[in-house]
Amino acid sequence: MTDSPPGHPEILRVIAPNPGPMTLEGTNTYLVGEGPVYVIDPGPADPGHAERVRELAEGRGGLAGVLLTHTQGDHAGALELLEADVIEAGPFERLPTPGHAADHACFLSDGVCFSGDLVLGEGSTFVPPDGGSLAAYLDSLRRLRERTPQLICPGHGPYVTDPRAKIEEYLDHRLERERKLVAALDAGERSRARLLAAAWDDVPVAMRPAAAVVMEAHLQKLDAEGRLPRDLRE
Repeated sequence: MTDSPPGHPEILRVIAPNPGPMTLEGTNTYLVGEGPVYVIDPGPADPGHAERVRELAEGRGGLAGVLLTHTQGDHAGALELLEADVIEAGPFERLPTPGHAADHACFLSDGVCFSGDLVLGEGSTFVPPDGGSLAAYLDSLRRLRERTPQLICPGHGPYVTDPRAKIEEYLDHRLERERKLVAALDAGERSRARLLAAAWDDVPVAMRPAAAVVMEAHLQKLDAEGRLPRDLRE
């Protein structure tokens, strides 16, 4: 599937064939420019997807370079298949946004933000304890909010046409998780399993293992702030 956001014919989105609970419909690869084009996140190591991206780039005057929001396989795996050079920023502003991954960055140009996995088109982002910390992720969201983008082209999911509302939703979501977790700790709960059940009670069973990893990022943040009891157990 290929499409462009309303009012932005210079942006072409190609959705990779890697749907799943974490990738939604698939990874969004973007071709940007009137030609030659810049590719943002070439996607997974899928030969068919890479060939499609190459053909579309050639149809728009060639490939100027590839930019990566981060180096995880579902965003960067096709890089070798494209045989293209990775550039730091090109004509874009590169905004470091650690949290989902330590090397994560967003790219901004003319009111448009290519957000990678900082902000998704729907649902919430996976924030592991080794991704640069939950505190860094919250700071990254606030840093992007200060840039006041008019459109977010996310790494997964549909375009975000009200970026400020989406960013506020993300901040509120993380802080609400923290409030529920702290409330359970304040009530004397020390079992990780029961803390997960208390603070992630709305998460489907299939996603509980991922939620448990995210909880560790929350616990890591509380620990860094001196707010974590020392007698947690499994």
